[in-house]
Amino acid sequence: MAENLEFLGDLDPDDPRQASQQIANMLRAAILTRKLAPGDKLPSQPELANRYGVARETIKRALEVLRNERLIVTRQGSGAFVRAQTQRPVELRPLIEAAFEHEHVAIDFAGFSGETLRDAIAEALDMVRAGRSAPETICVRLLISDMSVPMALPALAATGADDPAVRKRAERITRRAADGIIDQVQELADLGLVKSATVEVRTHSIAPTFKLYMLNGREAFFGFYPAVKREVTIGREPVEIFDLMGRDATLFHYAVDEDEASHGTQFVESARLWFNSVWDSVAREYRS
Repeated sequence: MAENLEFLGDLDPDDPRQASQQIANMLRAAILTRKLAPGDKLPSQPELANRYGVARETIKRALEVLRNERLIVTRQGSGAFVRAQTQRPVELRPLIEAAFEHEHVAIDFAGFSGETLRDAIAEALDMVRAGRSAPETICVRLLISDMSVPMALPALAATGADDPAVRKRAERITRRAADGIIDQVQELADLGLVKSATVEVRTHSIAPTFKLYMLNGREAFFGFYPAVKREVTIGREPVEIFDLMGRDATLFHYAVDEDEASHGTQFVESARLWFNSVWDSVAREYRS
């Protein structure tokens, strides 16, 4: 990014506003017009200072304005990033790939099936196979609903009630995703490409109403599953059900930053505590 920052504009010497405010305005415009997209890393403070011909303290004040507006998050040792307020599942992929740039990779997922995670993690694992990333350890934990027991969702649309055949369909989807993640990660360990690669899966009897991803204990993505009435095939017959549409879930992004009292830092910590509390209490071992 350092080689081409023309889209960030220039300071106006006739503008009565402080340089920090002008810079904040130009960065804000770049974010809102998606020249800097959700998840993008901003140019470094030295790059911005050089671009605008100002001191780094001026840049820090400009970034503080954007952080207070919840447009960016700052991560110690990594820089500033555009806050991904409403990331969709497909946008998880580059962030998961970024997580694999760390020495130790930790991914926690809570939700219905983990299909989106299975698809998103595949390319990151391919990067490890190709030698483009080289984490020492990979630890994945999946906390999923046990579709072998009665659930409020998914359900028959005609009655709104639990139905064994509907759950059996959901269980096949869940197992396919969970087993796919287990096989993909285990392969790296079998090939000796990482020192340690593990996937732990536990199930529980709580109906899946939301999905949660946590990456390396620093970022969280949270979204609600819409309950959608739709027709599926069960036993070769069309059946209307209230289904959970994970791919339609809008995800909200939260990240740990330098402020321990910030909304992002507190959300990630609360999500971690919730995940571990369920994992260590009512969750039980998944049998592949």
